[in-house]
Amino acid sequence: MAGRATSMAEFKILVREALAEIDDLRASIDYDEEYMGGALGFIDELEGAVKLLYESIENGTYKPGQGELPFMEIVRNADAQLLPFKHLFSRIEESHKHGFPSGGI
Repeated sequence: MAGRATSMAEFKILVREALAEIDDLRASIDYDEEYMGGALGFIDELEGAVKLLYESIENGTYKPGQGELPFMEIVRNADAQLLPFKHLFSRIEESHKHGFPSGGI
């Protein structure tokens, strides 16, 4: 999968994948807090914001294209070594901002 999501179903998969990556990041912090401890400063807020997005997709209240997603400032400011899956958030943001090319739901 490259570029933005082509449907709401694919968008939901991207957001679910982001949540799985955040879980993996938590495990990395637990395993090597000395190296990954910097992520402690943002992981709770990031996870909370992504969970809210996922819940809005699940309950049908999500609307694409309404400003920047709340977690993007965190993503931009996070060191790539602490957040190696930044590209996933970029895809989510692109999909959010520009909708789905096929108009898919």
